[in-house]
Amino acid sequence: MKSRKVVCVLCPLGCKIRIELDEEGNILSISGNKCPRGEGYAKDEIKDPKRVVTTSVKVLDGELPLASVKTDGPIPKKYIFELMKILKSVEMNAPVNVGDVVVRNIFETNVNVVITRSVGEKTSDN
Repeated sequence: MKSRKVVCVLCPLGCKIRIELDEEGNILSISGNKCPRGEGYAKDEIKDPKRVVTTSVKVLDGELPLASVKTDGPIPKKYIFELMKILKSVEMNAPVNVGDVVVRNIFETNVNVVITRSVGEKTSDN
């Protein structure tokens, strides 16, 4: 029997969850969660872990050279490095605004990459 520990990040409690697995990796028991969401989070961490990704993209002719972006939902961890490679090549024309979609439905996950900090156009003053 194997054991894994995870910290649930779905709410501020940060429950320390223990997951007992059999030799094939099947879940035998989950303990330490203070709500049902923690149990779901633990199951996902074993079967298909997901993360929200934050980074930045280039902004052409902007008052700043970069705009922060994030996925508007979690994506499978296995896609993170590929997403970073894609976003490294993205260039947006200023202005960009909070909520603008940079990449729609990334990896067919129904998750979008969106702007999280507005960047205005470069003026003669900056």
